[in-house]
Amino acid sequence: MSIEYYQFGPHKIDAKDVFYTTPLSFVMVNLRPREVKRFADLTADEICDLWLTARKVGRQLEVYHKASSLTLNIQDGPQAGQSVPHVHIHIVPRKESDFENNDEIYDALDVKEKELKKKLDLDEERKDRSPEERIQEANEYRSLFL
Repeated sequence: MSIEYYQFGPHKIDAKDVFYTTPLSFVMVNLRPREVKRFADLTADEICDLWLTARKVGRQLEVYHKASSLTLNIQDGPQAGQSVPHVHIHIVPRKESDFENNDEIYDALDVKEKELKKKLDLDEERKDRSPEERIQEANEYRSLFL
């Protein structure tokens, strides 16, 4: 029997949006999460699983996107620019010379986030991608783990 959805706090995530799972984590594409668990609240097993999952997924995305390295950016709660407290990792494939100084990516991320916040109310104006777009991306990434 296949899984129809994953539970994410009070939300049901369509299994078609999930492209990798472990017993403690699942990796999905573009949704607006509402989970209220903070990094400090994770168990040691959950922290280990989160980082091992990021490493495994990152390795595959690095190859898929023909990147030369990865930047892993953990976000945890409103102080990290989130409107709803939760913990997740952004996996950013990098290419040689994408920034003159590698650490400039953090400043660029901060600038883009501030620009975005000035332009729109994320909860009201941002349009999520369609289910079809999310499923297509998840299918592409899922194939990396078969």
